[in-house]
Amino acid sequence: MTESYLLTLIVFSPLLGIVLLCFVSPKNHSIKWIGTVSTLLPLLLTVIVFSLFDRGIEGVQLKQSLTWFELMTSISPNEPYIIAYELGVTGLSLLFLFLTSLITFLASFTAHRMKDGVKGFFILFLALELGILGVFSSENLFLFFLFFEITLVSTFLLLGRWGGFHKERAAFSFLIYNGIGSILLLVVIITLFVEMHTTNITELTVMLKDTDSLEYLSYDARMWLLVLLVLAFGTKLPIVPLHSWMVRVHVEAPIAVVMIHAGVLLKIGAYGLIRFGGGFFPEQLQDMAVVLAILGLINLLYGAFIAFVQTELRALLAYSSISHMGIVLLGLASFNTAGVQGAIFQTISHGLIAALLFLLIGVIVDRFGTTRLDELGGIASQTPLFAGFFLAAGLASLGLPGMSGFISEFLAFLGVFEAMPVIGVIGVIGIILTAVYILRAVLAVTFGERRPSFDRKADLTVTELVPSAVLLIMIIWIGVYPGILSSTLRTIGIGG
Repeated sequence: MTESYLLTLIVFSPLLGIVLLCFVSPKNHSIKWIGTVSTLLPLLLTVIVFSLFDRGIEGVQLKQSLTWFELMTSISPNEPYIIAYELGVTGLSLLFLFLTSLITFLASFTAHRMKDGVKGFFILFLALELGILGVFSSENLFLFFLFFEITLVSTFLLLGRWGGFHKERAAFSFLIYNGIGSILLLVVIITLFVEMHTTNITELTVMLKDTDSLEYLSYDARMWLLVLLVLAFGTKLPIVPLHSWMVRVHVEAPIAVVMIHAGVLLKIGAYGLIRFGGGFFPEQLQDMAVVLAILGLINLLYGAFIAFVQTELRALLAYSSISHMGIVLLGLASFNTAGVQGAIFQTISHGLIAALLFLLIGVIVDRFGTTRLDELGGIASQTPLFAGFFLAAGLASLGLPGMSGFISEFLAFLGVFEAMPVIGVIGVIGIILTAVYILRAVLAVTFGERRPSFDRKADLTVTELVPSAVLLIMIIWIGVYPGILSSTLRTIGIGG
């Protein structure tokens, strides 16, 4: 096994589990463990890649490139368009690969609660992981788009089949919004392909970063392409007002799917804005910085205010995610090292924290059958382990020093105050509101008057305790030693 094939093994390793599940009877009790073990292989391979990655070298590593197919057109009859199968990792994509494989593995334990259609669920679950791994490994825009569509289809089916009471509405809302975003992304890819004669991400980055030469695309054309990218990935992030679909998904999707959705899928939007928006059109993105900052401020404040008045825990966390993604936009809009580094830290940190919070919400649903704040309370005496982890996750979400949420918000706002101090001052209101609604939710769930119907409820089981502990350890590790992230980001020119 050579390094050049490692990424292919990672991306397609979930296929092994899919094939095994296809030959297993739906009544076989080992299906859930086959699904879980199948998510362990990508995680182990990603750890190997993490250890092989050279943090002293900038650019793409562990490359693999094969000619996929050629297109002959009347526009260029003597020069065929070559579409290549190209994989590779930068420091940025490596962090997201690890985040994906880790959260998917831990989410698979939550899926053990599934009772209906378990075989089909795990097949689509593994297909979703394959798509996300492919997105973060792709070094070709067409390949990126192909894997992006796999994530869309598999999420739609998982939500529409195994979601909650309003699952069909949530699934089609997800499909419509993300389908429109996909169309906009495809327009950008085709335009770049026709004008630049390549879809290799590294080549496009080098060619389009030459702001002194407008040989291929005019300034206005580049700006319009950037606007389309912002709309495409902004829908995925999501940016207000393109957010309503995401709230429905958070409320209706199975817990295992929500862990991946909140922890990883939303981060594709941030990844696309940073890698393609900032990589392809840096001058135009800088000129759009004020607009991005205003959108980020709207996200931060709107999400915080709406979360503050929520009475349903899953909806509260959905609006909390919207608010936290506003910090990503603010950090990116600052267009300086601290801000962009903070934006990336925030995507990783929020992925871990959101996954932990939704894992614990799964415990609440399983034990108490409700996520309404006015129907919960006083469960700390019955489930002290759960209460401890829920409090820790809440403190991480509000940015307690020593946890990952603090360092990411600190860096993002450091960049914002350096570039746009007025927006930074206003944004602090959102941080204060975050502390208020998170602590309110923690108190409403764990303390207060205990309901007689909640007596004799079991605390965290081993399959709940271990994933919770792993996520909390990662959150504290990054908070105490953020260098583990910044050293990897140096390979894309970010870090210190």
